[in-house]
This record gives sequence, structure tokens and C-alpha cells, in this order.
Amino acid sequence: MKPIRLIAGFLTVGVWTLLSRILGFVRDILMAGVLGSGPVAEAFLIAFALPNLFRRFFAEGAFNMAFVPMFSKKLEIGDAPEAFARDAFAGLGTILIALTVVAQLIMPWLILAMAGGFADDGRLDLAVDYGRIAFVYILFISLAALASGVLNASGRFAAAAAAPVLLNIVLIAAVWLSTVGCKCTADEQREVTGLFLAWGVPLAGVAQLALVWIAARRAGFTLTPRFPRLTPDMRKLAIVAGPAMLAGGVMQLNLLVGRQVASFYDGAIAWLSYADRLYQLPLGVVAIALGVVLLPDLSRRLAAGDEQGGREAFNRASELALALTIPAAIALMVIPVPLVSVLFERGAFDADDTAATALAVMVYGLGLPAFVLQKAIQPLYFAREDTRRPFHFALVAMIVNAIVAIGLSFFIGYIAAALATTLAAWVMVLLLWRGSRSMGEAARFDARFKRRIWRIILASILMGGVLVLALLMAGPALGLAGVRYGALAFVVGAGMLSYFVFGHLIGAFRLSDFKAAVRRG
Repeated sequence: MKPIRLIAGFLTVGVWTLLSRILGFVRDILMAGVLGSGPVAEAFLIAFALPNLFRRFFAEGAFNMAFVPMFSKKLEIGDAPEAFARDAFAGLGTILIALTVVAQLIMPWLILAMAGGFADDGRLDLAVDYGRIAFVYILFISLAALASGVLNASGRFAAAAAAPVLLNIVLIAAVWLSTVGCKCTADEQREVTGLFLAWGVPLAGVAQLALVWIAARRAGFTLTPRFPRLTPDMRKLAIVAGPAMLAGGVMQLNLLVGRQVASFYDGAIAWLSYADRLYQLPLGVVAIALGVVLLPDLSRRLAAGDEQGGREAFNRASELALALTIPAAIALMVIPVPLVSVLFERGAFDADDTAATALAVMVYGLGLPAFVLQKAIQPLYFAREDTRRPFHFALVAMIVNAIVAIGLSFFIGYIAAALATTLAAWVMVLLLWRGSRSMGEAARFDARFKRRIWRIILASILMGGVLVLALLMAGPALGLAGVRYGALAFVVGAGMLSYFVFGHLIGAFRLSDFKAAVRRG
């Protein structure tokens, strides 16, 4: 895959992910308006986080990191890739069915493991009920992630990138349907909406799996269910995936620690969740696209012995990712209050919720480049089937996260969870970067990257100044119901325009690079 095609694939995934994130905003705006930051909101958010935690452990964050390089190499040399994919599909499905059954039996303990603060109030019963319904999602979404890996490795990105859109469409519909004709009190309305959302989660999983399964079949890979087989390839996959799953599990423990801390502060789970939605917009668009496109491309290049091509792909993808991420991080730190206020403050979500959420947005913004750099550097390891060192690095980051989140929570409250997440991300990046020094030419930043990265940072800082000026100009309008969205669009638009102008003038990037990639995409 030539660099321009790599960037085109990056943009294809990014555009679909952007649409998904925008719909995710609509979903969370509706949820915030109906549920606020109260018990039903927190119970559903914990229940929804549970299958997503295990999903990242078993599928996207671990299993696929081992599966995609092996499948890519088999595809490159024509070594029965479809049979390998079917065996992996059967093996993963078997594990997930067993996990789902066990989870139904121990759901109260799983909820308390994620939110110990629920133990002495009504949030526990709600979260257990929602969790038993929503957990089934893990079966469908993890199998969908494997099918997406098949598509991505074969250079077909659109269907896999579009699948998350279905989740948000279904949950938006669930919120809307729950309010249609409901003649009930505000508290009853919240419980009805929570139940509709819980049932919407597995329904969305079925739709997502159907989409990518059909796309994989059209691409020539029919992933039919069958009894699992312990073939030599499956043994190798298990050996490679084991450390990756442990590493994925460690990273999820970081999130678990954060939720535990937040569960002891009323409303904090919702505040951190809505803040997470804001920083996940640029993170999802850039980091997910980067990981999806770069890993199979690096795997194919390294299998063919193309070290120089691997270096070019790594540098250009990293350069584009940071060119899009660093200005987003500056924006999250400069204008968090207007972003949260305009997007979420309505109905049950009040000004106090806005202030608490905006503080978390600022802290997450500090870590945004680190989250993206992880996605850029990790494929260097996984493409070489090296999953052990990322696991060891993740252990160190986990220790840092736990010490900061728990230790500082006694002094600064819930925000310690966000600060710990950010610090742990930077520790992980430092360790990954140092570890990659022994990987040869493909893992080194080239002269163009080193020249442009400082100019990207400068253009982002200048953009931050423009954001402050635009905020001063639009300040009063941001509080008026009729024009607040237009005022926020003006502030954001001014920042984006200034960034691309500054960046082009000082040589941080060339607009022609983006145009060529869009045309190829």
C-alpha cells in the first residue's frame, strides 16, 4: 500500500468514525437531557461499559492485534486465509458464549468490581438489571471486530468503519421511542429510558455483526459458524494473543480504577463519561483510523522485508495523526466550558454538571496526543508478533494510574481519575518509544517528521490564541438558546481555519497532501 493509499484508507476510516462520533454526541445529548447525571444515568453507563471493557480485552484491543498480522501474512502469501479466519471466528465465538453465561450468573459482583460506590444505594440493582441485558452485546461486537479485521487486512475499510454508526442510530432511536407517549413522572421516564437503552445495546450488536459479516462474504470470506478446532495456527494465535490480551486487560484495569474512584462521588461517572465523549471524537477519528489502517499495512511490508516502506508508512501516518490531534488537544484545553455547555447543558444536565465535565475535558485534552501516539507505535510491535513488551509496559502504566487515581482522589476528588488516565498514557508512550529503538529503520522518525512536528505544535498554539479571541467575540451569544450552536460553530470554525492557514504558511503540512488523499479515498 503506497503512502497516499495508506492516507486514503486512513481518511476513509476517519470519515466514517467522525460520523459515528457525531451521532454519539447526539445520543449523549439526548441521554443527558433525559437522564442527567443521576442514578439511572450512572447505572446504565456502568452496565454499558461492562461489555465494552471485555470487548476491548477479547477483540479490538487484544485478539485482533494478534489475528490481523497473522491473517495479513497468510493473505499475502495465499496460505488459506479464509480457513484461518473461520477457525478464529469459531474459537472466539465459543469463548464469548461461555463468558456471557458466566457473566449473567455473577453480574452483581461484576458491577461492584467496576463501581464499588454502588454497594449501598439503588444504583446497584439498576446496574445489574441493565448489565444482564447489555452484556450479550459482547458476543456480537467481538465477532464483528474479527470480521472487521478480515476486511481491513484485505484493504476494505468502509463497512467495518461504518458499523459503529449503527450502534448510535439504535441508541438514539431507543431514547426517542422511550419518550413517545410516556405519561409518567420524570423519575419514571428516566427508568423507562434506561431500560430501552439497555435493550438497544444487544440489538445494535446484531446489526453491526450482520453488516460486516455480509461485507466479508462479498469480499470472498464466508465466516460460517462451526465447532472450534485446535489447529497449529490456532495454537500459535493463542500464544501470540495471550500477552496481547493481558496487555489489553491491564489497560482496561486503568479504566476500571477510574470508574471505581468516580463511583464514590455522586454524578462523577456521568461527568467523566460525557467528557470522554468529547475527547473521544478526535481520538476515535484519528487513533482508530490509524490503528485500523497501519497495522495490516506494516504487517504486509515487514513480511515482504520492506523496512524502508514500513518506515515511510509509519512516519506519514504518525505525521497526519498528530497534525489532526494536537490542535484538537489545544481546543479541548482552551474552550472546554463552551463545548460542554452548548452540547450538553439542558433538561436534567445543569450548570454544575457543565463545570465538572469541562474540568475533566481539559485534563483528558492533555493526554490526547499520547493516546494517539500509542496507536501509532504499538503496530510496530504487533506487526512483528511482539505482544510481550507492550504487556510489560502496560503493567507499569497501570501502576502509575492506580497510584495517581487512588492517592490523589483523597485530595482532588473525582478529577484524579482523569488525571491518572492522562499521566498513564504518557508513561505508556515513553516506554513504547524507548522499546522501539531496537527495531531498526522502520521504527525511526525521519527528517520530514522531525521538521514538521514542531511546526504543527506552533500552528496549534497560534490557533489556541485565535480560539481565545473568537470566544471573547462570541461569548454572550453562547448563552442564548436560539444562537448558541451558531456561536459555537463560529468559534470552532475560526480555530480550524486559522490552524490550516498557519500550518500551511509555516510548512507544518501541505494542503495538497490532504487533497490528494481525499481524491484517492
